[in-house]
Amino acid sequence: MSGECALSERGPWRIAVVGQRGVPATFGGIERHVEEIGARLAARGHEVTVFLRSGYVTDAPRTYRGMHLRQVPTVSSKRLECIVHSALCTCLTLRSAPDIVHYHALGPSLLAPLPRLFSRARVVATVHGLDHEREKWGFGARCLLRAGGWTSAHVPDATIVVSRALADHYALHHHRTAVHVPNGVTIPVHRPAREITERFGLRPNGYLLFVGRLVPEKAVDLLVRAFGDLPGEMRLVVAGGSSHTDEYTRRVRELAAQDSRVILTDYVYGPTLDELYSNAAAFVLPSTVEGLPLTLLEAASHGTPVVASAIAPHLEVLGGDGPGHRLFAPRDRAGLTAAMRRVLEDPPDERRGAGPAAPEDIPLAEAAS
Repeated sequence: MSGECALSERGPWRIAVVGQRGVPATFGGIERHVEEIGARLAARGHEVTVFLRSGYVTDAPRTYRGMHLRQVPTVSSKRLECIVHSALCTCLTLRSAPDIVHYHALGPSLLAPLPRLFSRARVVATVHGLDHEREKWGFGARCLLRAGGWTSAHVPDATIVVSRALADHYALHHHRTAVHVPNGVTIPVHRPAREITERFGLRPNGYLLFVGRLVPEKAVDLLVRAFGDLPGEMRLVVAGGSSHTDEYTRRVRELAAQDSRVILTDYVYGPTLDELYSNAAAFVLPSTVEGLPLTLLEAASHGTPVVASAIAPHLEVLGGDGPGHRLFAPRDRAGLTAAMRRVLEDPPDERRGAGPAAPEDIPLAEAAS
């Protein structure tokens, strides 16, 4: 099938968005991606309907930032929640006859054949990462996600990927020319340390920061262990929580309890998160698998020095190792400790070198085009 969507230029279009937990976005990069892109499409006059999973947003409004929100129940299960919700939402879209059905992530893309076969809607799939490589999934789930990867490449009218590494993967493994639309973030707001000092006792440049879900592929356990090898009074803030990974989260909490310098805040949003980014000595992301992480883009946009694993999506944003962007080999505890030590040795030099490899690596206004 063609990699180009053949939908005519007429408008406004009716767009149904399936696969995300919901909006307003709290935790989750896909949810924030959907909110920002959906709001911009709505501002251009398109009718955007975003399906919400029950439990993600309490008391969700009917409309938000110009988007129509529709809450659909699902089962509370790590393995079934997403696919059951996506199936129900797909059935609803077949009844409402939108112009475009837009799936997000590999699991929901398994449903893409239904609107292709039983409606006139054009189908788009956005791939945010190779979900079958994520460590939290068992053998059966990984097989299904691999099938979702094949479906996302061969069924939709257009396949979108958020990183060049994903575009290369689809070209090599699926012979599919995917449309590269990188993730982006809004212009950051620098905030002085006020609430984070009152709530967590933090001072500017007195802590390292991790932001994200506590899942195995983020390697937060490795981060806590490697941080424990650093001497001194520097603190580590872990701003995140479980994502159907309660056992892993429990292990991270047990590790953190062994070092009084580690602060677990749970998920943090809005102005408080801006304060954390603005005043961190460095942001640390030791992931083994990513798409194009919004948290890394946010840290870079704040001009916060970064320590990150040397995986392809991180290199797209940071370029190579140097002041402001220290890299280490994935899963390398000693290398992570050394990278954190380097980023703390000369704070002015590290902050001068902070930011993305190029300013255009943090686009957002163009992403809805």
